[in-house]
Amino acid sequence: MMVYPPGEGRRTLQVNLQDNGTRLACGWTADLAEAVRATAAWTGGAGLEETRARAPFIRFRPWALDHEREPFGVVELTWCAKLDRIHMPPYDRHPRPHAVLAAAYAQPVLRRLMPVNSHFNLWFSTSVEDIWKTRVGHIICPYDEGLYGVRNQGRLVARTETPEEAVAFVVAALPEEFGPQKSGRSQPCQVPVSEVRPWCQAAPVRIEDPKR
Repeated sequence: MMVYPPGEGRRTLQVNLQDNGTRLACGWTADLAEAVRATAAWTGGAGLEETRARAPFIRFRPWALDHEREPFGVVELTWCAKLDRIHMPPYDRHPRPHAVLAAAYAQPVLRRLMPVNSHFNLWFSTSVEDIWKTRVGHIICPYDEGLYGVRNQGRLVARTETPEEAVAFVVAALPEEFGPQKSGRSQPCQVPVSEVRPWCQAAPVRIEDPKR
């Protein structure tokens, strides 16, 4: 659990409810007593719904309850938590990285891999550990001269105008055999792609000339 005090430009306390480092719920309140009640409930063993009953400012989405009732595997939980960030500051100010995540999640072959973010860029790993050593496929850069860049070991492969087309390059370039991770459950987390990426539209792909 993490509690952040008011800071510059923010007059409220931020309370995050975490499970092994993954944020399941959060909330903002100017009432210190309310923040204390949430902290006491969560650290005392209360679940998400009971904590919210004691501190109504706490917010969470359905996937968090599903995980609490039947724990997800590491891969599935990571996808859910990353997709959920768009609903929480400061990530709600960055729709382009979220659009890439949502487009990638729509592809079953990528949904079975471990998603990794670095400086808003997205890439994938075949392992939940040593992710830097088990990276597979290209990297998608959501901020690449106003477009979505696809890179391989630093070399620009393509720039696209939509995240879906950038993801298509990644899927097409995946090795035939790369051993996707099992998420621990047969069904993916319930985060409707149509709900979380309404801004995505089809557009032509801009391919970079490798000779340039």
